[in-house]
Amino acid sequence: MVSTNEFKTGMTIAFEGNIYQIIEFLHVKPGKGSAFVRSKLRNLRTGAVIDHTFNAGTKVERAQIDKVGMQYLYANGEQHVFMNSETYEQIEINAAQIEHELQFIYEGMMVEVNFYNHEEILGLSIPEKVALEVIETVPGVRGDTKTNALKDAIVQTGLLVKVPLFIEQGEKIIVNTNDGLYVSREK
Repeated sequence: MVSTNEFKTGMTIAFEGNIYQIIEFLHVKPGKGSAFVRSKLRNLRTGAVIDHTFNAGTKVERAQIDKVGMQYLYANGEQHVFMNSETYEQIEINAAQIEHELQFIYEGMMVEVNFYNHEEILGLSIPEKVALEVIETVPGVRGDTKTNALKDAIVQTGLLVKVPLFIEQGEKIIVNTNDGLYVSREK
């Protein structure tokens, strides 16, 4: 059990039959009445974000989330196969459960699979930035460097990314996994 006074961003809690990650929280001490904690919570099963207010000092159960390093192997229809790099055990995750992450992962990539109670799969944890190879883009126009002009590029995962004109086919670029935007060339 953990008190609302001990909340930290990123902490996971079991509350009202669901598992939530704390996105943000604020301790409020009004001039009149008792203190409370206003929080924003993400449901780790559905991805929905809710606002909830707890009385200060309320105890909630802490949810233990295990992150296991696994390698993405391949897609099998709507199922995606991952292999534990230590035990070689394979698991399948439905595409709907990892829809956002699928835009940024490719065969052979190492990711962290999140488990609740060692059995329920909650999803994937991927790095904030990933290096992806540009497989298709139009050639850049010479001399057009005054403006911050962007062109479309398709990367190895099929994601469409807006990139600067100097990026060529076959280059690796760094892409932010939160918003899918170009960050830089891979060094």
